[in-house]
Amino acid sequence: MDKKDDIIRTLQEQVKVLTAKVGELKRRLGLNSDNSSKPPSSDGLRKKSRSQSLRKKGDKKSGGQPGHKGSTLKQVTDPDHFEWYKVDQCSKCNLDLSCSPVTGLQRRQVFDIPEPRIEVTEHQAEIKICSCGQRCVANFPPGISAPTQYGQRVKTLCVYLNYQQLIPEDRVSEFFSDLFSLGIASATVIATGERFATSLSSWKQETEDCLAANLDQTGLRIQGKNQWLHVMSNEAATVYRVSPKRGEMFKSLVGTIVHDGFKSYYVLAAVRHAVCNAHILRELKALTEFEKESWASKMAARLRFANKNRDQRERISRIYDLIVDNGFRYHQAMEPLKKGKRGRRTRRIGHNLLIRLPNRKEDILSFLSNDQVPFTNNLAEPDLRMMKVKMKISGGFRTIKGVETFAAVRSFTSTCRKQGVNIFHAIAQAHAGILPSIVMPAYEALDQAV
Repeated sequence: MDKKDDIIRTLQEQVKVLTAKVGELKRRLGLNSDNSSKPPSSDGLRKKSRSQSLRKKGDKKSGGQPGHKGSTLKQVTDPDHFEWYKVDQCSKCNLDLSCSPVTGLQRRQVFDIPEPRIEVTEHQAEIKICSCGQRCVANFPPGISAPTQYGQRVKTLCVYLNYQQLIPEDRVSEFFSDLFSLGIASATVIATGERFATSLSSWKQETEDCLAANLDQTGLRIQGKNQWLHVMSNEAATVYRVSPKRGEMFKSLVGTIVHDGFKSYYVLAAVRHAVCNAHILRELKALTEFEKESWASKMAARLRFANKNRDQRERISRIYDLIVDNGFRYHQAMEPLKKGKRGRRTRRIGHNLLIRLPNRKEDILSFLSNDQVPFTNNLAEPDLRMMKVKMKISGGFRTIKGVETFAAVRSFTSTCRKQGVNIFHAIAQAHAGILPSIVMPAYEALDQAV
């Protein structure tokens, strides 16, 4: 009997270990962009319905709301061309109407683009010989420096298509060949972007120095190696920076920064921290789905309530602490995990989150202290999404210079979009040396956030 009991105990231990492993594997397989920090691009064909979003269904119907300003195509008062259509006879009795007076007009307008064509402008500088024998040549305008060269609009369109619309260099060359019968080499497209990015260096640094913002980062491939693209953004501007290390942050930050709680952000000096609650909600959702921990769903509901009722700070803070205490009691009642051969005893995922919640409470609930502190850093995530689109198109970058050029140009175009500036016109003006001024929102209140 003793031998059978030993076998049973051994099998029971094995079942317990294997059950834990199966649970861990199920958790890993079930993680996606809704319940973890994994990017949406990693969901693949297993992507769930949008009904699984962390956002709760509102009481408004989908589509445009009452009072929404539509964008329907409207007729203009000064069309470029007119086409006249005469009435020569009556459609009923066939009476001749060619001499009858016109009593009204029915107007229909067609919006189209003119036939694409390249215009060649020749610049001629006079040459004269002075009586002293000096050969004098008139000065060409600034920028006219070669016997043949591409004009400002061609260079602007190269940058716009390649960096804003993410069309690869070879296809940009095909675009000019198909539409304008102009053979632009892909190397010329690349060189145009590099020169444009160089002209933005001082503008990019000035924008970075005055930006207090949401922070985030994403991985990318350069020469087959992993690198990191860091973004600093708010509703007025965007700055991208490339680094070989994920923990190498922006150094000149002041005020309040909103981020995902990554440890390296806490190395930054002279800043106040606000943790993105979307990341916390995703972790809580995973604990609710896989570990079935009831305290997690209550905390998620409380955070959503807090976002809509920011005036109830003291009550929210008190209930926050109660939920954390209940969570700790839940984990203390559970059987401890076995300790490994070295190091401290392993803690469950929910237990680790519970330790962070009180330690980072001030940062997590910082949005309650000031209305200008956002609930999440979701503003930075769309700014990073274009990099995933770029990677899907080209797979990565061949050189460090290429990705630095991309980061500089996208910083400019993203900022122009947020400022309400026409991107194509802004690129054209930047080619002429005229860079747009950036209007930043007032962040004094953010700096005082507790």
